[in-house]
Amino acid sequence: MKPSLVILAAGLSTRYGGLKQLDGIGPNGEALLDYGVYDAVRSGFSKIVFVIRPELEQLFREHIRDRLAGAIVCALVHQRMEDVPKGFSIPADRKKPWGAGHALLMAEQVVDGTFAACNADDFYGASAYTMLHDHLHQVVADRQPAFAMVGYRLRDTLSSEGGVSRGLCRIDGEGYLEMVTEVRDIAERDGRITGLAEGGELRTLDGTEIVSMSLWGFLPTVFPLLRRRFVEFLRESERQPEAEFVAGNVLNDEIAVGRTRVRVLLAEDPWFGITFPLDRKHAVKRISELVSQGRYPGDLSAWFAARS
Repeated sequence: MKPSLVILAAGLSTRYGGLKQLDGIGPNGEALLDYGVYDAVRSGFSKIVFVIRPELEQLFREHIRDRLAGAIVCALVHQRMEDVPKGFSIPADRKKPWGAGHALLMAEQVVDGTFAACNADDFYGASAYTMLHDHLHQVVADRQPAFAMVGYRLRDTLSSEGGVSRGLCRIDGEGYLEMVTEVRDIAERDGRITGLAEGGELRTLDGTEIVSMSLWGFLPTVFPLLRRRFVEFLRESERQPEAEFVAGNVLNDEIAVGRTRVRVLLAEDPWFGITFPLDRKHAVKRISELVSQGRYPGDLSAWFAARS
């Protein structure tokens, strides 16, 4: 069975100031997620699952109809704060979604078999999807199956418009993930790349570090793992209304006790995304360059329509 691609598109876009998931970045109004779907289709993925907020359903249905033209099977699932295990309730002061780990759990109802997961507002490059597809194809027959993560060089993931948070990866000699460490407010300042470690201390970086940009490859076994850990998260976060259930933290803990392995696949193509409003100009320029180089069609809708 061919893998699915789960696109996490339920974010609030508070720093961007608009619905960046569907913002027209390409020459004919294509969203960044359309380029991810294009790369996934060409790599052999057979289904696209969009995890969205309920109020976005009509917009996404129209986008899928007008842009993807039935070229690939698509499904929509909702991420709602009230989707918690029996016996739990939403804290009165909780205002934001539970996080990407919870969003992944919502996809379980429509995902069959192996799958990749990514953010809607990031551009990962064609080779990333090909590597993940090949890994997921191989892992089915592997006696010691592993999840996968596509890693990028830190210097290629910075924004000129403000500090960003990144998960810095420690990788063992065989290419497996040992730990992801969160560093906040990373930016180039006065010729140096610096950020804040978890304890608040300043950390100087050289830009060659491998970071996670939340592009993962999973087996279905990730779902019972996430369900169990989400219950633990809810018990521990009752007094932390801003806490998020992060898949990377779950994998960190599972790797530490030897229950999970994650193969790190090094990206061959550039990454870029839209976090801040001024990132949009850079993304438009990058897409225009890729189209000019012939790496992507000038009109993705026409390409999808030709396949339908």
